[in-house]
Amino acid sequence: MYARPGGVPLHADVYLPEGTGSLCPAIIWIHGGGWRSGNRELGPDLRRFFGGHGFAMVAIDYRLSRAAVFPAQIEDVRTAIRWLRSVAPGYGIDATRIGLWGASAGGHLAALAALAPLDCFRAPGALYPEQDHAIQAVAIGYAPIDFLQLDAHRPPPGTRSEDPESLLLPGPDGRSADADSYESLLLGAPIGTCPDRVRAANPIAYPGGPSAPFLILHGLADTTVAPHQSELLYDALRARRTNVALTLIDGLGHGFLNRTHLDTAGPRWMELRETSSEGKASTSRQCQLVFPVIEAFFRATLNPA
Repeated sequence: MYARPGGVPLHADVYLPEGTGSLCPAIIWIHGGGWRSGNRELGPDLRRFFGGHGFAMVAIDYRLSRAAVFPAQIEDVRTAIRWLRSVAPGYGIDATRIGLWGASAGGHLAALAALAPLDCFRAPGALYPEQDHAIQAVAIGYAPIDFLQLDAHRPPPGTRSEDPESLLLPGPDGRSADADSYESLLLGAPIGTCPDRVRAANPIAYPGGPSAPFLILHGLADTTVAPHQSELLYDALRARRTNVALTLIDGLGHGFLNRTHLDTAGPRWMELRETSSEGKASTSRQCQLVFPVIEAFFRATLNPA
């Protein structure tokens, strides 16, 4: 257990590589579920991705919106980063090489943890105050990035995917603006009535210089969170002069990163847009397996032995 805010126990599972012979980088997995359901066990097999390939993998819980509204969730993520730094030597982890990997709501929290100023979302009396919560790389999948633009690009009711892993579902008529949408439940009020809270929760609301490198993945068949959300983030990171790659994958809907056996179907066509911190941009069309794309990103940014 890494924290117990408000009496809610928050646990972390740590998967360590074998025989590295040196300190290894760590990747924190942040699960999806609309900020309202799920736990650290919701996701792919982290021993396979990428605990067996030189990375320490750490799956964390955070308070769900049933227990506490925003900003509790991002406070917990930043607490988990500081906790990991505090225990890193005992696990053989290099505290200077920590990445985040999140899906859906977890991707939103990963992006927010990377982009919000370091003095934000640290509650009074926060644990592990001697540690910081900066991170060195971020990979996110199909994350909500701008709550106020979700409805404009979401398909109409009756056309949404029936994917059982599509856990981020808005209210009964399919609008994020509803009081019972997952976004509104996260913030504790309909998103149209609390602009300050919406601004604080939107990753792209934070201007600034370059951040840690980003890999953004989105399925082009996603009818729960439209690919437009990832394009918004890509454009914002380009403006910040951040190293960023956007991968838009043919045929995939919401929730695909939870599927350990995703790549057994073989390589998939994807569009890859990349921009360097110097502003050099490229676009290519490739046919690849999905998980190796993510591993290659973390290998390049966190440099495991």
